[in-house]
Amino acid sequence: MFGHKFDRDVRLRLANLEAPVSIGMEMRCSPENNSIELFTGAGGLALGVARAGFRHTAVIEWNSNACDSLRRNAVNVSEMAGWPVFEGDIREFDFAPHRGAARLLAAGAPCQPFSLGGKHQGDTDGRNMFPQVFRAVRDVAPEIVIVENVKGLLRQSFRPYFDYIKRQIAAPELSCPRDSDWREHDARLARKICAGKAGELTYEVEHQLLNSADFGVPQSRERVFIVAIRSDIGVHWTDMASTHSADALLYAKWVDGSYWREHKLPPPSRPKHLGSKIERIEGRGASLFETRWQTVRDALKGLPEPMDKREHRRIRNHVGNPGARSYPGHTGSPYDEPAKTMKAGDHGVPGGENTLRREDGSVRYFTVREAARLQCFPDEYEFAGAWSEGFRQLGNAVPVLLAESVVRHAVAIVDRVRQHQPAKVSERVA
Repeated sequence: MFGHKFDRDVRLRLANLEAPVSIGMEMRCSPENNSIELFTGAGGLALGVARAGFRHTAVIEWNSNACDSLRRNAVNVSEMAGWPVFEGDIREFDFAPHRGAARLLAAGAPCQPFSLGGKHQGDTDGRNMFPQVFRAVRDVAPEIVIVENVKGLLRQSFRPYFDYIKRQIAAPELSCPRDSDWREHDARLARKICAGKAGELTYEVEHQLLNSADFGVPQSRERVFIVAIRSDIGVHWTDMASTHSADALLYAKWVDGSYWREHKLPPPSRPKHLGSKIERIEGRGASLFETRWQTVRDALKGLPEPMDKREHRRIRNHVGNPGARSYPGHTGSPYDEPAKTMKAGDHGVPGGENTLRREDGSVRYFTVREAARLQCFPDEYEFAGAWSEGFRQLGNAVPVLLAESVVRHAVAIVDRVRQHQPAKVSERVA
């Protein structure tokens, strides 16, 4: 099997970042580094959490194909060994036995109610599972809560509910009565929080909108992360600084040509429409830039061209699917830029999306294996189900490298305080 060199390289860069807040790759999985994962899907967020040093004590997912993927990769992927997968409705899961026993709770709540490409029903959508996130936080009382969702959650029409989400996580013990509307409950929450009567369990809650490409993922994928840190710890989330940049990629391609040399390609002519941007960065020097954005070509390096309807004999999930086409607004991802956002769709791959645009302008669908690389899953990860089901799992996933980066940053913020105030933050929540 081909090794995933791209994935190893970006993880090594992550481990050696010179940032104000960082921790090493060697963080041990001690009992206090237990975690719980909600709405796990194929496990992109969960795998990132594990790579940041956590051991999952509960991995919850209802989709049978996703659960099948999680189980079979307990053998294929070392970080997933021993994951206790709970297949079923999260509303029936008892979190009480986990109280005080998990340092981190992570959740990729279903994004369809808030997706820009969805039906835009938001809090009225039956798929809205944020109330289960609130219940989990209240029952488990972890030190850190990380919730990921789509950029659409920040839309003006959804903003009141987004603010409510943050307030309810901040004061999880002030739960919404079953016969109460969330708007009425939000008003009560706001009054009690302002009055300093938010209950014994409270959190400092912040959010940050991140583009995956800015953190070494070969895909432009904007996601909002809500990060809550328990108030007794005495710190709050501070925004992450990007580690990769578009300017560095421009420099590598059109100023010093290192990008083309790396891929053993002759440099093409400078595109005229980028003239002003190239002139702006030309005199700055490569040392002034962060690491360059990763591209589709970087991610697919070492993978052979797929054959339609024929699985590769050594590479999992690497089978071509014919029928891709291009139309306005859906022209595919070019080789030498980060991929466009991978999407799931209601029934697998949306028409025109998740395609590679060749140099001659023709398009073909990415294979599931190629899409997995764009989401930073390791090559040994095997996706259960049909081709469209693999894309559904990937389109709903958090890029593994982005998840790892967010978790490491949050843990480093907390650990920096724990080193100076061990007595304060070592108290367990009863």
